[in-house]
This record gives sequence, structure tokens and C-alpha cells, in this order.
Amino acid sequence: MTPAAAWAVIIVGFVLPVLHVALTPSLKRPTAPSAPARGAAAQGSCPFSARVGWLVIVLFLGPIGWLMFMASRRRKRRAAVPAPSQDSAPS
Repeated sequence: MTPAAAWAVIIVGFVLPVLHVALTPSLKRPTAPSAPARGAAAQGSCPFSARVGWLVIVLFLGPIGWLMFMASRRRKRRAAVPAPSQDSAPS
């Protein structure tokens, strides 16, 4: 393998997916100013956020981890889109 091909594999397979996960705005936690503060027990015991978890997965698995991240985003987007109502269907 040439050095250029090795660098291409590293950049395309690891660096670009890590940058994509790190810069994706959909992982930001929504904040509500009027929401009451929850204790640590209510939030869980994991000290890492979802973004850090996905970054670790992408770092270890490379392109496979990035494909897992993309699939989870697609699933969340599909669940967030409301289904068309049956009232507007022609009869």
C-alpha cells in the first residue's frame, strides 16, 4: 500500500466520520429554561454524553461505527416526522 493510499484510508475511514459526529447539531441536548433541575440519580450514572459515546464508537469501529451513527439518526428523524392524517385522504 502506498503512503497516499494509507493516508486516504485514515482520513476517509476515521477522521471524516469523527468530524461528522463531533459537528452534528442534532446531538445537542435541548435546554428548557423553565425545566426543573434533575439530580444525578434521575439522569443516570454514565458521566459521558451521547456525543462522547458516539465518538468513542466511531473511533473504535471506524466506518462501521459511523454507519451505526447514521442509522440511529435516520431512525430518530423517521420517528419525529408526524404520520399523514387519514382525514385528508379522498374517499
